[in-house]
Amino acid sequence: MNNSKNDKLLLLINKVLLSVIVIIVVSPLLYVFLASFLEPNSLLKKGLLLSPSDWTFEGYKRIFSDGTIVRGFINSILYSAGFTIVTVIVCILAGYTLSTEGLVGKKTIMVFFIITMFFNGGLIPTYLVVKDLGMLNTIWAIIIPNAINVWFIILARTYFKSIPKELKEAARIDGASEFQIFLKIVFPLSKPIIFVIALYAFIGQWNAYFDAMIYLEDRELYPLQLVLRSILIQNEVQPGMIGDQLARAELQRISEMIKYSSIVIASLPLIIMYPFFQKYFEKGVMVGSLK
Repeated sequence: MNNSKNDKLLLLINKVLLSVIVIIVVSPLLYVFLASFLEPNSLLKKGLLLSPSDWTFEGYKRIFSDGTIVRGFINSILYSAGFTIVTVIVCILAGYTLSTEGLVGKKTIMVFFIITMFFNGGLIPTYLVVKDLGMLNTIWAIIIPNAINVWFIILARTYFKSIPKELKEAARIDGASEFQIFLKIVFPLSKPIIFVIALYAFIGQWNAYFDAMIYLEDRELYPLQLVLRSILIQNEVQPGMIGDQLARAELQRISEMIKYSSIVIASLPLIIMYPFFQKYFEKGVMVGSLK
């Protein structure tokens, strides 16, 4: 198909705009990645000059010399994977149920769900509920409280409505139960929305640290984000705490290296995972938006 002059101009403008956006997004990531391998003093004076004499792995060595980093990494994987599995199961089942025709009180249930998107019980009541359920200082305090996400349910319901109802009607005529219809017909067609919800849930839990800070007391259970937060706070220079200027400068140098290295470590799993989810992510979001 031959494009007109206006189409070619529009495509050129789109390419330029997308290139600018990519540069804006990639530049900070590239800067942080390269800065994690450079001496902070050289970085401050020379900028990102990739001179071999300025390269260093000291930031990574200092982080991994503490066993809490590896333990926190493993904990984050367990929390994120468990949270993702529970969230996907709950939200997919709820979304499918709310997408079925003839469900009594469907609108009332949706109104009830939507209200919870704007109002919640607050931090102290939630903490008391978690405590009364005996989930404090356990993995369940991280996974259960936020597993039900109304936005994911709405997204799943919208996707299930896009599946032709004739498929389900044909299965019912053949004697299939509602569970068999979901398991053998709807579920295989739902990979895009499942991967979208899984990606959102995993990223959200991987980057979270506040719930762990509130509900976990045992440092052995700390996720990676909370461990890195503790490391950064411990290595942060506070004015007046250290009288020797040389000692303060050295501590500041170490702190800068740890900051950049910790950002790379925390971001690496998400960067590796996203390309495998990309095709499902794009399809799932587009189906929901078109509906």
